[in-house]
Amino acid sequence: MKISGRNKLPAQVKEIVKGAVMAKVVMDYKGEEIVAAITVDSVDDLGLKPGDEVTALIKSTEVMVMK
Repeated sequence: MKISGRNKLPAQVKEIVKGAVMAKVVMDYKGEEIVAAITVDSVDDLGLKPGDEVTALIKSTEVMVMK
């Protein structure tokens, strides 16, 4: 599969918190935490569980910085 996103980070799933429709997937990338909000259906379709090795694909048209 080809994809346009270039920021591919190998990570490990630390935690999954499912809501009614959305889920929070917490991943570890080199000691840093990455959090994704995806649908519960996507979590189930991917069969995600803590400890899984995944790729965090980050594509953004905007990055905000606040101090």
